[in-house]
Amino acid sequence: MRITTRGQLAVSAMTDLAMRQNTGPVALSTISARQGTSLSYLEQLFSALKRAGLVDSTRGPGGGYALAHKPEQVSVADIVVAVENHKPGEEAAPAAHVSSQMVSMTGSLWTAFNARVLEYLQSVTLRDLVAEQQARACGSSRRWWRGQNWRAVLRR
Repeated sequence: MRITTRGQLAVSAMTDLAMRQNTGPVALSTISARQGTSLSYLEQLFSALKRAGLVDSTRGPGGGYALAHKPEQVSVADIVVAVENHKPGEEAAPAAHVSSQMVSMTGSLWTAFNARVLEYLQSVTLRDLVAEQQARACGSSRRWWRGQNWRAVLRR
C-alpha cells in the first residue's frame, strides 16, 4: 500500500473534522487555516472523501463538512484508500529499473508487507486519533501550567 502526502493530509484533515464534529458542519477554510493546507487542495481531498461516503456536506451559510459515520467506524485505511488512486490490496507498480526476476524473488515479501500495513491502518480509527490528540493537548497544557507555577514560585 502506498501512502503519499495526499493520504497523510487527508488523515490529518479528517482528524481535525472529527475533533470538531459536535459543533456542526466545519468549513474547509477553517481546516485549511488550522492545518496550513491550501483550500483548493482540501476541496479535492474532500470531494474524494464525499464520493467514498466518509463525509457529508452542507451548503450555504453555516455549511461545511461533517463525518458521515461515527469516528470509531472510520479507519485510517478507509481515508487513505478514498483519496489515493488505488484500491485496497492493489500492489504498487514496480519501478522501471527493477527487473522481473527481482520482483519475483521478493514479491511475496512485499505482498506480505503491504497486507500488514493495510491491516494496521484498518485497526486505527478516527476515534483513536482524536483521543491521541486530546491526550497530547492535555499533556502540553499540564506542562505549561507546571512551568507557570515554577515561575511564580521563583519570583517570590
